[in-house]
Amino acid sequence: MEKLREQYEKEVIPALMKKFNYKSVMQVPKLDKIVINIGLGDIKENPKSLENAMNDLMQITGQRPVVTKARKSIAAFKLREGVNVGCKVTLRADKMYDFAYKLFNVALPRVRDFRGVSGNSFDGRGNYAMGIKEQLIFPEIEYDKVDKLRGMDIIFVTTAHSDEEAKELLKLMGMPFKN
Repeated sequence: MEKLREQYEKEVIPALMKKFNYKSVMQVPKLDKIVINIGLGDIKENPKSLENAMNDLMQITGQRPVVTKARKSIAAFKLREGVNVGCKVTLRADKMYDFAYKLFNVALPRVRDFRGVSGNSFDGRGNYAMGIKEQLIFPEIEYDKVDKLRGMDIIFVTTAHSDEEAKELLKLMGMPFKN
C-alpha cells in the first residue's frame, strides 16, 4: 500500500513540475486529506442504522468515524437541530494513501458497468468530490452482514490552486477518469 506514496514522490512530482513549469518542489500540489461521509436519511425509522453505518465505515477505513449532527432544523425533512444525521471519517498521511490506492485499484473496478469517474466534479479550488452508491464494492464488507445498501461521499482535498492542476494530480496518482 506504500506504493501510492512512492509513486507520488518518484513519478507524479517530476511530471507535474514539467507540465506546469514549477520552479520548486514545494509548489507541486499534493493530496491533503480524504473525507468519507455517510448521510443517513432513515435514522428516525431505524435508530440502529447509525451504528451499522459507523461499523461499515470503520471496516473500510480502519479509523473510527465521527457522528455528524444537524446544524439547523428543517420542518420539511422532519429534522431537528442537534439530531444525528450521519457519520464521517477524515483520512490523512499513510491511511489516506492506503485508502486512495484501495479505491482506485480494488473498489472502483468492482462497480458494475464502470467506465471511469466524472471529470466534472471539481469545486473550482482544486478539490474533487465523488459519490458511491453502495458500500459493497469494498472488499472488507461482507455481503451477508449488510442490513441496507448505503452510499457515501468521498472528497479528495488537494493543495492545488486550480481544477486543472488537481485533475492532473489525481490522474497521475491513478484516478480512473472518463475520457
